Amino acid sequence: MSAIDVPSMLAERTRDVESLLEAFLTDQRGAPARLIEAIRYSLFAGGKRLRPALVLEWASAVRAHQTKPGESPDTRLFPGTYAAAGAVELIHAFSLVHDDLPAMDNDDLRRGKPTNHKVFGEAMAILAGDAMTTMAFELITRLDESATASVLVLELARATGARGMIGGQSIDIASESQSLQLAELEKLHAMKTGALLTSACRLGVLAENGDDAMLERATTYGQKLGLAFQIADDLLDVTSDSTTIGKTAGKDQAAGKNTYPKLLGVEESRKRLNQALSEAIACLDPFNPITDRLVAIAEFVGSRDR
Repeated sequence: MSAIDVPSMLAERTRDVESLLEAFLTDQRGAPARLIEAIRYSLFAGGKRLRPALVLEWASAVRAHQTKPGESPDTRLFPGTYAAAGAVELIHAFSLVHDDLPAMDNDDLRRGKPTNHKVFGEAMAILAGDAMTTMAFELITRLDESATASVLVLELARATGARGMIGGQSIDIASESQSLQLAELEKLHAMKTGALLTSACRLGVLAENGDDAMLERATTYGQKLGLAFQIADDLLDVTSDSTTIGKTAGKDQAAGKNTYPKLLGVEESRKRLNQALSEAIACLDPFNPITDRLVAIAEFVGSRDR
């Protein structure tokens, strides 16, 4: 078990990303005040900021990997890297706002607070989510004037769209009250949850011009971490309570959603969670010790299952 204090690490990354997002939101001159209020409500509602942290940690690993023996690493990341981190969080926030809508998961709580549509109404919640989607790509292109910007935009768009997170959500809705096989469940969550987590890792490497070897490892790590994250989330739904997880516990089961515990049982789900984490950590071996913080994040994700 890593001795790195992951909550403190995430808090450090959160400060960097939130200061950027605050300045960006303040600069949305001319936007309707009520819309900005609804965006701010969900964008700054708390959370671990895991996805932007993964962007920045992989970017920092690239910088360390690029440092020649005897040289001190340049820890200053490119502005476009921070933009990518902020953009990932905007996409994640949009997805939560839309997921909570009555037409989707119909949830009243998110992070221990009333969901966006309960405060601002369904129409404004939809518009706030729509706005955050477009703002994510605006942020990247505004802060990154290099050729890398188009690479980052394409990466994030693919992870967000029909073959990624949104596609996974559509499969999830279509398969409610149907029994999926394990391979089908894995595909669903590789898109719905894993795509954005994987993209966060890849964005950190792409933004800092990392080599193909690091990009390949970031992809594998993200995929395995995404699987572990989803299994842990499914386990929390059946083993925890609403106060602890900040949203309505037991809702997946009540809605007839396909989850790992429903298909495999709690103990087998935990075995698969641990296997996914082991594989995520193992793929970092060629780059130790510069990936120690990424190892710690994987272990932290695994600790969420109880």
